[in-house]
Amino acid sequence: MLNIKACIVGAAGYTGGQMARLLLNHPECKDLVFYSQSQAGKLLSQVHEDMLPYENLKFTGELELADCYFLCLGHGESEKFVHKYQDTLASKLIIDLSQDFRATENPEGFIYGLPEFNRSLITETQRLANPGCFATAITLGLLPMAHLGLLNDDIHITAITGSTGAGQKPQKTSHFSWRNENISIYKLFQHQHLSEIRQSLEKVSSESIGQINFIPMRGNFSRGILASIHLKTDESLDKLLENYQSFYEKAPFVRVSQETLNLKQVLGSNFCFLSLTKQGGYLHITSIIDNLIKGACGQAIQNLNLMLGIDEKTGLKLTPFGL
Repeated sequence: MLNIKACIVGAAGYTGGQMARLLLNHPECKDLVFYSQSQAGKLLSQVHEDMLPYENLKFTGELELADCYFLCLGHGESEKFVHKYQDTLASKLIIDLSQDFRATENPEGFIYGLPEFNRSLITETQRLANPGCFATAITLGLLPMAHLGLLNDDIHITAITGSTGAGQKPQKTSHFSWRNENISIYKLFQHQHLSEIRQSLEKVSSESIGQINFIPMRGNFSRGILASIHLKTDESLDKLLENYQSFYEKAPFVRVSQETLNLKQVLGSNFCFLSLTKQGGYLHITSIIDNLIKGACGQAIQNLNLMLGIDEKTGLKLTPFGL
């Protein structure tokens, strides 16, 4: 047993709460620290009400020494934190769930952590930038096409996410009265995950990547992402399915089918399900994930497992919620 001590930095948010739930059931975690300056001294159950069974767990405002740090902070805050506590964090494992270190070139030496194509580098690093939720769903849907060099035409994506993707801090567009019976488009063609999607696809493809046209949408549900992707291709569906299955043969959390997909098939799990269909000269790809698990915390733990040199499925044998 490794018996590691893990610290969740920013443990009071949606991502921090989900990270706590998963790590409390990770067999290699002997000790957990729930760091939150805003909630220091409070019980976890006072902020995350479903944590009531863990009645003795409290937030702390004192940063403790640990083996691994999960940074569940707002965008822009992780970089400040790493600089402020650089001596404490030296030689420790760091997994950042913000967008601060996702660029290929960053001065802090973080490796981009999408296990399905960057596994070898992940196993060698101590600093990891966890992918964004939209980026995970969309990139997994397109990586095999990039590998085949079949993304040189325009790519069209419409993807919808639940309200937890906006974080726990109340906003106009995350209040129940606004979200309920509502749907809206935001950051049209300009979403921040576009750059990391292109970055990943270009690493895999030997050909140039076409224009990526991305329309993100807010849905009136709590969690999950469904991405609808279509593009032109002359390849047969049988050939494409064969290549997708081969590409993800060793990826334990990616499943490929021709079935019609819905979000309840993945909610509460670390899976990404992909479905491929063809109509004329167009390929349609559906990709579904839980944005808080495969799109955030589950993927972070999958990366931790790879960094520790243990089975990447450890602590992630999660059954979807279902109906």
